Amino acid sequence: MEEKKIDVQSIIGFLLIGAILLWMLYNNSTEETALEENQETEQVEITPDQQPNNIATIEDNLGTDQDSTALAEARQRLGAFGYSATLESASENSTTISNDVLELTIDNKGGYISEARLKNYKTFDSIPVYLIKDDNATFNINFSTTDGRTLETQNLFFEPEVSQNGDNQILSMKLKVSEDEFLEYRYVLKPGEYMLDFSIRSQGLDDVFNGSQDINLDWKLKGYRHAKSISYESRYTDLIYEYEGDKDDYLGAGDVETGEDEDISYVAFKQHFFTSILLTDDPFERGTFRTENLVEDEEVDTLYTRDFAASLPLELQGGELNYNMNWYYGPTDYKILNDYDRNLDEIVPLGWGIFGWINKYIFIPFFAFLSSFLPSYGIAIIVMTIVVRIVLSPVTYKSYLSQAKMKVLRPEINEINEKYKDNAMKKQQETMKLYSKAGASPMSGCLPALMQIPVFYALFQFFPSAFQLRQKGFLWADDLSSYDVIAELPFNIPFYGDHVSLFPILASIAIFIYMTMTTGQTMQANQQPGMPNMKFIMYLSPLLMLFFFNNYASGLSLYYFTSNLITIGIMLVIKHVIIDDEKIHAKIEANKKKPKKQNKFTRKMQEMMEQAEEQQKKGKR
Repeated sequence: MEEKKIDVQSIIGFLLIGAILLWMLYNNSTEETALEENQETEQVEITPDQQPNNIATIEDNLGTDQDSTALAEARQRLGAFGYSATLESASENSTTISNDVLELTIDNKGGYISEARLKNYKTFDSIPVYLIKDDNATFNINFSTTDGRTLETQNLFFEPEVSQNGDNQILSMKLKVSEDEFLEYRYVLKPGEYMLDFSIRSQGLDDVFNGSQDINLDWKLKGYRHAKSISYESRYTDLIYEYEGDKDDYLGAGDVETGEDEDISYVAFKQHFFTSILLTDDPFERGTFRTENLVEDEEVDTLYTRDFAASLPLELQGGELNYNMNWYYGPTDYKILNDYDRNLDEIVPLGWGIFGWINKYIFIPFFAFLSSFLPSYGIAIIVMTIVVRIVLSPVTYKSYLSQAKMKVLRPEINEINEKYKDNAMKKQQETMKLYSKAGASPMSGCLPALMQIPVFYALFQFFPSAFQLRQKGFLWADDLSSYDVIAELPFNIPFYGDHVSLFPILASIAIFIYMTMTTGQTMQANQQPGMPNMKFIMYLSPLLMLFFFNNYASGLSLYYFTSNLITIGIMLVIKHVIIDDEKIHAKIEANKKKPKKQNKFTRKMQEMMEQAEEQQKKGKR
């Protein structure tokens, strides 16, 4: 606010007051007296009881003059909104509203939130979780006025007014043109809620807004780092928005990502486990979005992970603004977001299609049930893994049975390969006949494995998104949502990190043993040309997993370790208790003797191969 300048009238007024007071002290009477002859002033009769009132009246008149001057100067700069700059609220003050989970501080300047603190959560280094603090976020409406000015609300002063409606706290922030004409931001915070009502409306500004020019709402935020692993948190930090009713889009985690769509109903700045969301009842006509990665070097301690920006146009209705919206500042918790019934569960990356369906309707409810009575989340992961493996054990049995059949048929397949080594067509034809008679097929081992992929991928998406695991320890891991550490390295290994995590090591060992058991049965001693080197893959896969999971959530590594251990146990039982190689061989021999009824597909394939063989013979003649 500009300093008030003392003009000539003010100086004369102060001199007049001083002269009156000196005269009263000298005469100590209430008789009329004249001032000095060279002063052209009226005679004033003053009584003791009138003195304060007269002085106050003079000071009020002087204040009015100063206010008029300040108002004129403010209107010269801000037009109609100059009135707001002359109010007592035109200062760097703020108002705080809070409930039991959320505390918000709203500044007079700009009328937007300058601090948003989640009361029940702390960062990895025990600092309170702030989504907004120290000017990391702005909320601005850019508009033109009928007198040719372009103004931004972030530079103007709002007048706060706090009220109560039952248990709800209401904060009205008004950017005034006069006492009855204003632009208002209205915040309503309810008990126990991360979601607050928010509205933007104007009153009496139809002749102030220039309706021929665009009015834009710009919302920006730089996401604070909250997790131990910068790379892991950054991987799940993204901008999500809903458009055209029920469609949603993720910008992605590249260095710079942009997007644009129409009919925008919400915009979410997701910082892995915490999210800031702006929702509107009446969709914005369109929206443009941008994110930028702020993590330049993962080895350097980083304050911010990503820069978010959204630009949304506002439309006038009858010359006025009138939007009913909501703010959400809280955890990226599937249950909390889903309970609002605003399609906010899509913000949690549970996977697309069948993968998301499995997570939403099977794993999330089941894990919530287990964790409600088991003593720790680590035990809940182990129990859920056991149940999943038991449910999938019939698939594992089918896969292993197919491998056992192929193992029994291996000598006969080798004989066919040797007999028809110079005739690839005949070799393939005889091999298919053998498979058909024996009731075996190499594909029968692959199909059960493919059936397990949706489950594995769904769980791969589930654990990094499970908010319940955040800062929950198990054994040596102090946070199942982040990596565990058994040793710190004095240097950084590319793609691995500067620490050693034990759960990924155990998971890699388990998967190596599992692959040895499964791949070893079908691996050929002499690798056929053109086929992948199975031994190389068997050694490479656990090594890649070791590097890949070293910075991932330890809960995910715990799942894979437990899962592979259980699978190894199930396969050992199947191999030594359930499956008998001699019985399988006897059954195959019995199947060979039975007349085999071919299906249409097999018969057609055999006919095509016979025709191809016949043409090959004719070509040699």
